[in-house]
Amino acid sequence: MSTAVRRRVAVPVWEVTRPVRPGRVPGVVLTGFRDLGPAPVDHRLDPHPVLTLALTCGEAALGIDESTGRQHRGSLVTGLGFGAGGAARVRAANVEWIQVRLSPAIARAVLGVSPAELENSVVALDDLWGERRAARLREQLARAASWEARFALVEGFLAPLSATGPAIEPELAWAWDRIVAGHGRVRVDGLAAELGWSRKRLWSRFHAQLGLPPKRAVQLVRFDWAATRLAGGQDAAGVAADCGYADQSHLHREVVAFTGVTPATVAGGSLIATADLAWVDQVPRLSV
Repeated sequence: MSTAVRRRVAVPVWEVTRPVRPGRVPGVVLTGFRDLGPAPVDHRLDPHPVLTLALTCGEAALGIDESTGRQHRGSLVTGLGFGAGGAARVRAANVEWIQVRLSPAIARAVLGVSPAELENSVVALDDLWGERRAARLREQLARAASWEARFALVEGFLAPLSATGPAIEPELAWAWDRIVAGHGRVRVDGLAAELGWSRKRLWSRFHAQLGLPPKRAVQLVRFDWAATRLAGGQDAAGVAADCGYADQSHLHREVVAFTGVTPATVAGGSLIATADLAWVDQVPRLSV
């Protein structure tokens, strides 16, 4: 499925493509992007409750600039919560790339490092996979004749890594899926009770294996769902009520903390603002 979507604040215009067939790698969601706008891409990068692989498919390179002035170009990996505070920006022109949203539950198996090592950071894919493997995938993506062929290539790379790499404890995979399925409207002590664990045990193991404390995971997943609904045009009061915030002021504080801007700015200046939320409501789970 492919649709052209325009940002409310003007260009660029993106062609967004999702795989026709269901993915075959649990914990992974793929999306293809092609920049069709007359002006270079320059937008705020908001945090997400996923690790993201940005795989370039041609000569043009995607770029991420940090507030420190550090710049990253090419195929990149961002950790859980990267961009918190509105400190990072995406910059590119005439770029085609595949966004791989990766559940932290399989991140170590796929990337070779713990999500905790990548929390709120961005690194080159070459540094994680090695230059030869990353270059081989880039070359194959550039030669692929269609988005479906590209998606198949990426899944072909990820599937054996996911299947043979180190797994997290199944109880933690379950806890992550519960948080995602509830859009962050869950209580950490309730998760611990259902597992038969103490809150301290859940905190320490969740943080060590998934890369952030469970309370932070709940907040990040809830924020992501709220930002999606704001981008879709829902008013802030309705978003606060539907997403489990105490009130609109609570929503406002968390949005500012995560993005550095107000809910109104998030609604008007998202990467893609659309009433069709099917492609953005995609935080991967291991279960169906």
